[in-house]
Amino acid sequence: MKRIFLAAFAGMALLASPALAEANGSPEGLIAKLLGVERAARAGLGEGRITRLASVVPSVTADQAHTEAWISTQPAARGGPEWQCLAQALYFEARGEGAEGLFAVAEVILNRVDSARYPGTVCGVVNQGTGKRYGCQFTYTCDGRPEEVRNPAAWARVGKVARAMLDGAPRTLTDGALFYHTQAVAPGWSQVFDRTASIGVHQFYR
Repeated sequence: MKRIFLAAFAGMALLASPALAEANGSPEGLIAKLLGVERAARAGLGEGRITRLASVVPSVTADQAHTEAWISTQPAARGGPEWQCLAQALYFEARGEGAEGLFAVAEVILNRVDSARYPGTVCGVVNQGTGKRYGCQFTYTCDGRPEEVRNPAAWARVGKVARAMLDGAPRTLTDGALFYHTQAVAPGWSQVFDRTASIGVHQFYR
């Protein structure tokens, strides 16, 4: 599926380019141009973004997903490294939040994955800067305290949200936010960036 998606993307890009309008060459030349555009597009997107773009969006609306009732009806969630990284981020950053707060924090992380300014995977985004005390993007990864999951119920809950978001649940809460902080702090950048939402104990910015 990923190959088909990229070929289609490349084809649209080439059809819209002046190069094709002027091309009167052989079919082999056209194919070579298509493959070249595909390679360029692939390099620009990165594997993580390609996977998300090619994923199937489930039939769930924002109103349904952003409620405790919906979360409680979902089966136990599991997944690979990307799910693990997102679930951990939600657990350590926002497990005390309501449903909307959890989804909103997940939105920021996935918005970063989709942004060329950040790593192209969830784990890359979550662990950016890890190892430099208080110089990381997500405090729990560099605060010097062990990352231990001690609340199984909270872990199961955030795991469901992580699964839903990775499977394509709608991102409609933060208006494309790439940053957030709790109301207990006021980082300097919050005076510069545009605030897009206030949900639970978190403020969101773009």
